[in-house]
Amino acid sequence: MSRLSLYPVTLDGDNTQKKRQEIREYFHNTFSLFEKVFEVLKDDDVFYNKSEITRHPMIFYFGHTATFFINKLINMKIIKERVNPEFESIFAVGVDEMEWDDVESSNYKWPKVHDVREYRNRVREAVDELIMTLPLTMPIDDKSPMWIILMGIEHERIHIETSLVLHRQMPIELVKEIKEFNICTHSAEAPQNSMIEISGKNVRLGKDKGHNLYGWDNEYGKYEESVEDFKVSKFLVSNGEFMEFVKDNGYKNNEFWDEEGQKFLEITGAKYPTFWIKEGDVYRYRALSKIIDMPLDWPVDVNALEAEAFCRYKSKKDGQKYSLPSEAEYRVLYDHAKLEDIPDFHGSRANLNFYHYSSSCPVNEFSFNGVYDVVGNVWQWSRTPIFGFEGFEIHPAYDDFSTPTFDTKHALILGSSWASSGNLIMKHSRYAFRRHFFQNAGFRYVISNSDIKKEDDVYESDELVSQYCEFQYGDNSFGVKNFALECVKIANKFVKNKTKALDLGCATGRATFELARSFDEVDGIDFSARFISVGVKLKNDGYIAYRVKTEGDLTKDKKVSIKELGYEEIKDRVFFWQGDACNLKSNFNSYDLILAKNIIDRLYNPRLFLDSVHERLESDGILVLTSPYTWQECSTKKEFWLGGYKDENGKEVKTIDTLKGILGKHFELLHVENVEFVIKETSRKHQHSISEASVWRKR
Repeated sequence: MSRLSLYPVTLDGDNTQKKRQEIREYFHNTFSLFEKVFEVLKDDDVFYNKSEITRHPMIFYFGHTATFFINKLINMKIIKERVNPEFESIFAVGVDEMEWDDVESSNYKWPKVHDVREYRNRVREAVDELIMTLPLTMPIDDKSPMWIILMGIEHERIHIETSLVLHRQMPIELVKEIKEFNICTHSAEAPQNSMIEISGKNVRLGKDKGHNLYGWDNEYGKYEESVEDFKVSKFLVSNGEFMEFVKDNGYKNNEFWDEEGQKFLEITGAKYPTFWIKEGDVYRYRALSKIIDMPLDWPVDVNALEAEAFCRYKSKKDGQKYSLPSEAEYRVLYDHAKLEDIPDFHGSRANLNFYHYSSSCPVNEFSFNGVYDVVGNVWQWSRTPIFGFEGFEIHPAYDDFSTPTFDTKHALILGSSWASSGNLIMKHSRYAFRRHFFQNAGFRYVISNSDIKKEDDVYESDELVSQYCEFQYGDNSFGVKNFALECVKIANKFVKNKTKALDLGCATGRATFELARSFDEVDGIDFSARFISVGVKLKNDGYIAYRVKTEGDLTKDKKVSIKELGYEEIKDRVFFWQGDACNLKSNFNSYDLILAKNIIDRLYNPRLFLDSVHERLESDGILVLTSPYTWQECSTKKEFWLGGYKDENGKEVKTIDTLKGILGKHFELLHVENVEFVIKETSRKHQHSISEASVWRKR
């Protein structure tokens, strides 16, 4: 059973051929294990079912991890050709419950399961070849092409676990038992929980770039905290311990639930944990593909809202203040347990990496210096919202892995579960979910004097995003008017019908909102969720707050409200989506206007967008392109430039002429003008540029 899931590959070594073989074995183990997870579904028809309404049908997740490899390799210009453009569009975005995730089934025509299996085989072959042929130097770092392969592998490891959670939420008649996924067969009465004294210490979180294991962007950097002495529960909270809360009408007593918790109860009607089944007066337990008698000594599976409600209940009952542990307190507990990081930590010591079971097991089975299940069994909810450490930097291949979760709404989960593998079981791993989400997660409680400080206003600290917030919502500089507003004015002069518009490359969304003043419906699409999350926040929370550089490390906090912008009455006409302009989903169509601001010279292959853009417009629809034509190889390989070079005859090629050649088949050029814009980097440094705006009417 220990070979069902391999340990991750280290980044160091002195033999590149041996390292390729290690990565290759790890890749195939991951790819095969992921596919094994989908054998739990009873038949191919089940792939088109949703396990819960906020998620896609399972066919999406089956295709998603393979398309991730191809999309990231394309994005980083490691490969040029797609395997299946349609699949790499429909399976690209929509994994998490984000505002911009489109889970409306009518917008998709899902392919047949056997076609997705064949696609996965083709991707497997392509990645296998890359592993053996890509340039490789040791140690592997985050600039290496092989890092993108490891990113795809670790991404699929995440989905091995999250897919198992979704399958566990499927009706029992739609899943079947798989011999490789053996559940624990023993249980007993729940042990009596007690509190263990833990001595405080100064802790440093975060790891250095030279660490020998793969990491996601949020793991790097530095954070230091002095943790006071605290007490921690000896065991994870078991089904038996949680049963008292349920039987004492804990789910019906609002005093134990915060506002978000009460909303969760109202929406779901929950009266007990989601993986409990009530049959008459008896509670039973839903394992992955089997309903069994309630294992009272196994950890309870709950979301963070339920865990917090239990802590309030127990606090009232015992006259103590119980809470979930913080991230820093957990690190102290990890050190107390004398844990080693992988690969030195052996899987036999805990219920993780599928080593023992494909389910939880008794909470008193694996001890770590007197505290049980410090790692493994189930994830443990924390009270810490995820944030970026000092020195946090995004990776350009996956710039929205972490930043959309830096919103105080995503709580860190700690310690891993029976289904965790790869990066998920590393010492420095950091994963966070919305507090109403279900994972293979439970909790333990602490008695602690430290509190988590919560900001009322979450200031956007991503430097580039903040720059664009200032560019689109801030003050004008040097008498140059707001670029987004000027582009909308130009578009409005030429559009006849104003039913539906697309703001492509919407960034932080200013033009998207402005178009809604005159259009009935406006879609804002950007490649990066880092940017569209700003527009989403303005729409949903009524404000954006960002931090702009003034000089050196000095910054200025700024805040803009939807009221002062005048968008309160029109915000419901605006919708934000994440998408690739070169490979948009087919449902983005029937527009009267497509406004594409300053993106054609930033696309990896602009012809892919331009050759088909007419198909997304209504008759007499208007396309407005703006660009300063700053072609650069870091964005677009030179072979795909539309201008800014000399051809084989030595003739200068200008972008506007190439546009006329491409678009002339389907469009009439109506108008060309220059539009200035200024991007403020600091109080004393600005980028002053001039875009050429061209207006095209579909023939």
